[in-house]
Amino acid sequence: MEDKQEVLFSIRDVKKVFPNGFEALSGLNLDIYKEETSLIAGANGSGKTVLMKILSGLIQATEGEVKYKGKLLNSYKNLNTLVGLVFQEADSQILGETVEEDISFGPENLKLPKEEVEKRLLETLSSLNLNEKKDFPARLLSGGEKRRLAVAGVLAMGCETIIMDEPFANLDWPGVLQVKKIISELKEKKINLIILSHDIEKVIDQTDSIIILNKGKLMAHGSKEDVVKILDPDWGVKIYKNED
Repeated sequence: MEDKQEVLFSIRDVKKVFPNGFEALSGLNLDIYKEETSLIAGANGSGKTVLMKILSGLIQATEGEVKYKGKLLNSYKNLNTLVGLVFQEADSQILGETVEEDISFGPENLKLPKEEVEKRLLETLSSLNLNEKKDFPARLLSGGEKRRLAVAGVLAMGCETIIMDEPFANLDWPGVLQVKKIISELKEKKINLIILSHDIEKVIDQTDSIIILNKGKLMAHGSKEDVVKILDPDWGVKIYKNED
């Protein structure tokens, strides 16, 4: 990574130990940079979901320090207005009856003025190409559309960083293509993206950097080209290598 890049997340000596004694993360040190699409990969139990929860403020590290844009993560009072999480099961994020109601839910919950809620709703409907679906029942959307709605919801909260957990899970191919399009649109808007995915081949072409975890430890972090060159089968991650 170039020194001139601005650090988004700074992770230093982060350890996470659960009450049962299981050490999910062990002495993690890395920087995640602004305006990049970072892919976090690893086998089940690698610690990527735990790291995601720490970065989004859902849980705290047992030891170590996490900074977001230079400030300690736990010093932010409303981190959910900066860092948005799109869950693997998009249905779990649907809180409104219609698309319009669902997008408005977050800003309304922040007690924003009615005019600001309306402004964010209109901007988000337009930027996520959901205008034609605004009165549509949210739970009747397709899988890909539900993920688009989940992204719309976090953007309406004002989030500048989005973490997507297994965005291709349980989607048919048209749904996969929809999610890939969403990722491309977010990249164009310079949104900071962190993607957790087992389906690495579906997103590697849109990825700037790759982070590989194995049993709670950092195995590799760098550009996708550099990481693919040093892949070790023992890390539990397979990435297709183009030999041409």
